[in-house]
Amino acid sequence: MGQTQRPKYVLLSYDAEAEYSGEDGHEETWAHCTDTENLFGDPFPPPRGMYELLGCAPEGDLRTALTRARADGSAPLGFLVLEILGARGERVYEWYLEDVRVLGHRTCPHDLSLRDVMVEGSQHADNPSDYPQRRPQSWGFRLLGPEGEPQGTCADLAHLDDEPPESTSAEQPPVRLLGCAPRGALKAALDAGDEDLGHAKLLRLDTHGSTVQAAVEGELTAWIPSARGRGYVDLTLEPWSDRPPRAAEQVWDLWDRGRPTEPNLWAHCGTDGRRFWLDTAFANRATTGPDAAAGTTFHLDGRHITDDQAFFCALGEAVNGPGGYFGRCLNGVSDALGGHFGATGPFTLVWHDAHIARACLGLSPHIDIRPETFEELLDFFTERRIDVRLA
Repeated sequence: MGQTQRPKYVLLSYDAEAEYSGEDGHEETWAHCTDTENLFGDPFPPPRGMYELLGCAPEGDLRTALTRARADGSAPLGFLVLEILGARGERVYEWYLEDVRVLGHRTCPHDLSLRDVMVEGSQHADNPSDYPQRRPQSWGFRLLGPEGEPQGTCADLAHLDDEPPESTSAEQPPVRLLGCAPRGALKAALDAGDEDLGHAKLLRLDTHGSTVQAAVEGELTAWIPSARGRGYVDLTLEPWSDRPPRAAEQVWDLWDRGRPTEPNLWAHCGTDGRRFWLDTAFANRATTGPDAAAGTTFHLDGRHITDDQAFFCALGEAVNGPGGYFGRCLNGVSDALGGHFGATGPFTLVWHDAHIARACLGLSPHIDIRPETFEELLDFFTERRIDVRLA
């Protein structure tokens, strides 16, 4: 291919059952590919629905939102948890609405002391069902905020949309793999004119030919001779996994020469890019080697910690060097402190330029779960025997 045509991707055979069972040797290299088209794509936002909280006794932020909606026509509420209760008032399961907005309310016709509250929101991807059903003989649902703060109760939930919007996933075009040099079973299938080319997994490579990260999985559905050279083909892949977000392209460019040797490259990325940087750092973390000795001092560069994703990027680099990983949320940090991620407590963390994080963290728009504040992070470390020294 030449220097300007070095492969950026490798295509492997994919056997989901063999991968799930942990079999060795089930992946065969099918092609090295120069580039792609239509690979990156942010997921479509979940469809929003309209719901009515029937027989609602509002508390906390929900009560405040009702007052504001009365004055302004509608009001933001954020993340709402519906705790489905059993006949004895016990929690059965939870159901979530994201980015909730209160549209209005009226007196409940069955109890004049209660309200029927109309809201709009998006279902959370982790919901166990499309719609929460009131349990037999239960008095209803308990309403909670993103951190478990009481929002009130309601007797039932009504879905006001007659027909949910159709999925828009089919609007994304298939992925094209350009300038591919086929080999193995794929080359044999192409030479034989087979129409069924099989299932494949695409991986991003760096300039050294090492794997950076998995990109997408799907079914190969078509091919044509490539304009990039004799013997090369362009393949069409229909993904069944999520595509890398658009922010991944910048992150992979920053990892193109291998794991970074310069700190703070993630600071060139926006919030979405920093979030994906953490995915890439996790995929490239060291899985062998001892943790640092107890009592080690690490230095956290706080110059670029302007959001929660930046904090976890900087923390990973403080413990494990440029491109390092030490959790992408506080639960992940707790797991990392358990060992095999570079350090276990107790240790000392010297937080340089801490005033930047103190001013910026925890202030994101309250759409989903609020990020931790600077003070909450300090409390977290104190509870886990991490001595944080502000510098």
